[in-house]
Amino acid sequence: MCLAIPAQVKSLGEFSMAEVDIMGVTRHVSLDLVPEAQVDDYVLVHAGFAIQIVDEEYAKETLEIFKEIDFAGLELDAVEPDGA
Repeated sequence: MCLAIPAQVKSLGEFSMAEVDIMGVTRHVSLDLVPEAQVDDYVLVHAGFAIQIVDEEYAKETLEIFKEIDFAGLELDAVEPDGA
């Protein structure tokens, strides 16, 4: 399964790179797949690449869902390795 995270473009750099904000964390990503992205646009980021421009409402709604997920509360060791 692949997961892309919404991020807001904060600045554009050389070589199709951009600085983005993902839930308060700054990352540098490639805009090679969405060269039309501009500062303040929201993009979906996967594996260091912005893969799609999305609208602000979608981005904020998706980020709120991520915040609600309690990853620490998942009981992964309750799953039996052999499926039993």
